[in-house]
Amino acid sequence: MILASQSPRRRELLEAAGFELTVVPASIDETRRAGEKPVALVERLACEKAAAVADRLGSVSDGEPVVAADTIVWTDDGAVLGKPADVADAARMLRALSGRAHHVSTGVCLVAPTGARRSFVETTDVTFWELTDAQMEAYVASGEPADKAGAYGIQGAGRMLVRGIRGDYENVVGLPVARLVRELSELLGAGGDDLVARSIRMGGPLA
Repeated sequence: MILASQSPRRRELLEAAGFELTVVPASIDETRRAGEKPVALVERLACEKAAAVADRLGSVSDGEPVVAADTIVWTDDGAVLGKPADVADAARMLRALSGRAHHVSTGVCLVAPTGARRSFVETTDVTFWELTDAQMEAYVASGEPADKAGAYGIQGAGRMLVRGIRGDYENVVGLPVARLVRELSELLGAGGDDLVARSIRMGGPLA
């Protein structure tokens, strides 16, 4: 499989599911369009990343599918929180999320060796505890927020900020792998349960 992402978390999740990966990062303009809804934004960005890599490779390399993804954190008022620009921006995001529920949406785009494409968005709801200034300062000082959408990583020390989630945990980490495997299986026509079963067994590379 060709992974159009530099995210170490996505790579780890896919490798844990048994995929052998070639990483080919995509470089696109990720500017949000005027009036664009968060879910539409994240799906468009995933599709543009997948298209950029597929086009760069010409035909999909060695018959391998391409997977691209983009994750955003957003609030009910439509505000989108990407990766923080600096520590002050990280602190601002944590204050905005403190004591509130928010949404984590990951857009995923798959490109089959035939050129057929499929995209989807998975959204998980996350609720934070009320955070004190000391807690936020300690977390920002840890350096963990630097490359995380919404300025936190649920798989690391950021789990101490989270009161609860509703939905796919791995989606918050960066990739809804269980759904991705099913969508990929349908796209490739390989039999939906087959790739899922192989992933469960971790019996070697899947693609």
